[in-house]
Amino acid sequence: MSSAVDAGVSRRHLDAIRNAWSEFDDGRRIADIVELSAMVSTNRVYRLVLDDGAAIIAKSSNYGSFFLFAEDHDRLHRCTRLLSGGPYEDFMAGMLTADDRPFIFYDGEMWVVFYTEVEVRDRLPAILSEPQVDNLGAEIARFHRATHSVARLLPPTSKTVTSDAVNLFEMTASRRAGEELGLDPSRLDLVRRHTHRFLMAVHESGYDYWPKMPVLIDWNLGNFSVEPDPSVADGTGFRLFSRWDYDWFRIETRLLDFYFLSRVSSRTGDRTTFSYGVHTLFEPRFRRFLRAYHAVFPLAEREVLFLKEAYRFFLLNYVVREGRHFFREDIWRHLLRDVVDRHLPDLDRHDFSSLLVEIESDEE
Repeated sequence: MSSAVDAGVSRRHLDAIRNAWSEFDDGRRIADIVELSAMVSTNRVYRLVLDDGAAIIAKSSNYGSFFLFAEDHDRLHRCTRLLSGGPYEDFMAGMLTADDRPFIFYDGEMWVVFYTEVEVRDRLPAILSEPQVDNLGAEIARFHRATHSVARLLPPTSKTVTSDAVNLFEMTASRRAGEELGLDPSRLDLVRRHTHRFLMAVHESGYDYWPKMPVLIDWNLGNFSVEPDPSVADGTGFRLFSRWDYDWFRIETRLLDFYFLSRVSSRTGDRTTFSYGVHTLFEPRFRRFLRAYHAVFPLAEREVLFLKEAYRFFLLNYVVREGRHFFREDIWRHLLRDVVDRHLPDLDRHDFSSLLVEIESDEE
């Protein structure tokens, strides 16, 4: 993107944020705006310093659907309220509200939401120690157990993995599919076959009837912080403390969270230059994560086996279907090439049943 175009895009986001704050109208004015965007996605994130010294976080976007964005934030707000009184009541950043609903500005083209600024404690190291992997598995299981306990009180969402996959499958048959997805005919055919395979797995497994819960999907070391757990004598223990960034929030099965958690657990850890290979799901470290997780919030055999399809869906939806609009263009092209030339062709050569040993009982 040229500097002139980028400047115009930035102005549009900033104008939307100023208009949104004016409409929110809580009596304070903006004294300063500091951009916090990671410049990986098309969303923009800013820290607004107000004239009383307080600060809030603003996110602006114009990709996708405002209505789905608003629906997601309604569910996030309800989830946060329902977690009140438990160990994770302050974990997720709250939203500024109007009439007890998230305030979301919409001008027909752009939308803006305001979040409270969360306190950030410790960050996990780029490469976790084995005891830290165990701790992460147990702590994520406790968090999932908490969100699962309130899931029945949340309305379902319009967006599901099935609807997204059906949308992609239909896209691949359109005349403009190659142009829209950035793929030549042979690669387009590969994507269509993998999308069909995923939809058949959903149908045959009865996935639509499985329990659904709020999931955040994009777990990386840059979007959550932890605090020490004093009950762990060797000092390696931690509890989840704060989380921000809800770009990929959904109400789905917990399986959608596991691929990114395998990356956090991996021997290479968090990296700034990245690809979405399957290998992290088979590392000994992820096996440790699974064992620790299963000890707290047990996984069924069918769930472990469906990790393959959850990973397939991630590649198809977040890279192939939405990647062009979500990621910065150079990053999208790199990820798309990796997915269609390496990761999807390689996927069906992996035996996910080998992971079942990690949830088997120790009892004879």
